[in-house]
Amino acid sequence: QVQLVESGGGLVQAGGSLRLSCAASGSIFTINPMGWYRQAPGKQRELVATVNSGSRTNYADSVKGRFTISRDNAKNTVYLQMNSLKPEDTAVYYCNAGVFTTERGYVEVWGQGTLVTVSS
Repeated sequence: QVQLVESGGGLVQAGGSLRLSCAASGSIFTINPMGWYRQAPGKQRELVATVNSGSRTNYADSVKGRFTISRDNAKNTVYLQMNSLKPEDTAVYYCNAGVFTTERGYVEVWGQGTLVTVSS
């Protein structure tokens, strides 16, 4: 079984910064990719950013230049540095990982979500 545990959400003023972390644990062989998604109230879940095992990144247009995704393969951890936050960034942020497990092959895993609130 694989689990993702997120941390780092909270309340911040517009223009501020937050850093999210997501650590994977369990029967992990390798993880590819890792990423962050978000869901605002009344909206569908959307991609924020992903990073593969070779550190190739992909960003939603709405966060390019403001957010940076990175990963520590040794720690099975992915980070999301969010700068110049806007009220429209307010959402529950979910960690996502494609995990090659030692027991059950490939599984897609989601974290429990962490709330980011940006006040104007």
